[in-house]
Amino acid sequence: MEESKALGFHTILDLYECNKLMLNDAQSLERIMLEAAELAQATIIKSHFHQFSPQGVSGSVIISESHFNIHTWPEFSYAAIDLFTCNSEMSSELAVKFIVEKLESKRHNINLLQRGMDYRAFKK
Repeated sequence: MEESKALGFHTILDLYECNKLMLNDAQSLERIMLEAAELAQATIIKSHFHQFSPQGVSGSVIISESHFNIHTWPEFSYAAIDLFTCNSEMSSELAVKFIVEKLESKRHNINLLQRGMDYRAFKK
C-alpha cells in the first residue's frame, strides 16, 4: 500500500502581545511578509496589503507555492498569520521565526496542518 502524502503544508500562527504600531503599518507589514517569503525560499508572484480605518491591516503575498497571509488587530496587539505551501522543501520555520521577531510577539501559538491528505481518493 502506497504511503499517503500531503498536497500542502499550512502553518497557522497566532501572535499575541505584538508591537501595536507595527501591526497598524501596512507598508512595514508588507516588507516583513515579503522578506519572510524570501527567507522561506518561496517564489513571490505579487503582494497586496490593505490598511483599515481606524486600524488594522490585511495582506497577502501570493507565491507560486500558494500564499502568506496576515490580518492584524492592533487594539488587541494580535496578528493572525497563515503560511500555506505545496512545497515540502520550503523553509516555513525560518519565515515563522522572522515574523515573530519582527512583530515583537511576546507570546505565540503555532499549528501545523497537512492539507489534502486524501487527494488520492479523488483521482480517477
